[in-house]
Amino acid sequence: MDIQVATLCDAAQDYNSKLCVLGTFDTIGSRGTPIVHPSCALALRVCFRAADEGNHKMNIRLINADGKDMMQALEANVDIRIPEGSDFITRNMILNFQPLRFETGGTYSFEVLFNGEAYASVPLRVLVVEGGEEGATLEGGKEGAA
Repeated sequence: MDIQVATLCDAAQDYNSKLCVLGTFDTIGSRGTPIVHPSCALALRVCFRAADEGNHKMNIRLINADGKDMMQALEANVDIRIPEGSDFITRNMILNFQPLRFETGGTYSFEVLFNGEAYASVPLRVLVVEGGEEGATLEGGKEGAA
């Protein structure tokens, strides 16, 4: 199996087997904690081939930089059947989060696993910013955008 697309975005939709993604991003910020992003989605497009036929256990984990789970892992059984006369099949998978909440800034990632093996890692930078719109600084004194 091959993960063709793995991204965090504002919204995603499966439209006639097409993955439609709006506003992909890798950084969120707030002027204080907790850092709350009201709504977002993890969008995946996975290609399965004949060797992938059968039942697979899919897990999605949100972890911090130390590898600690930040929420309960999401689990699903995925049963793959390749249609006769076809070499592959693709599936779009969209997970919506409302809200996505972090108690502290840092680096996090969404890990996508099939049968316990990691297939994708989607990083997310969570920033706490200080100051107004102009001249905002990141926690620790580094300059950045608000």
